[in-house]
Amino acid sequence: MSTPYLTTERFELWCPRGPQDVEPLCRLIADDETRRFLGPARAEPQSQWERLMRNAGSWSLYGYGVFYVRPHGSDELIGSMGVFHSWRGLDPRMDDQPEAGWIVRSDWAGRGVAGEVMQAALAWFDAEHGVRRIVAMIEHENAASHRVAAKLGFSTYASIPDKEGRTIDLYERVIA
Repeated sequence: MSTPYLTTERFELWCPRGPQDVEPLCRLIADDETRRFLGPARAEPQSQWERLMRNAGSWSLYGYGVFYVRPHGSDELIGSMGVFHSWRGLDPRMDDQPEAGWIVRSDWAGRGVAGEVMQAALAWFDAEHGVRRIVAMIEHENAASHRVAAKLGFSTYASIPDKEGRTIDLYERVIA
């Protein structure tokens, strides 16, 4: 299976390559602010290997997954974003669905990275897999991600507690 390589005005988006992605993924979420709304995510090789393998599995089984993001002309990983296939066990309306998600390194926050990259990722997904329902989950306190979701056409359909007791807002993008 060939995986896509996308570009936006400012960024390059590529798919998982292998073990060489683990260390950049650890650096991506190394600071507390980037991890703030990522639940139990840890910037440790084993944890990021598991994340990499879930992403590679989504690409392999479904033909879509998370893109890794860097500025043009740089090797610096600043984000992990896209549409992946997930089964979280939080809500039956969310399981076994395409799920949108975005992680932006904190020093790049507030610069429109998630909006720009996710617009490209969603356009690619729609062109390759058809326009259909996509879900997302955002911690209730994550105001920036709520704004991104709204700009991307997502709306809230439920709020639930997660396994750690945090309130999670569940979103969907439904295009008629």
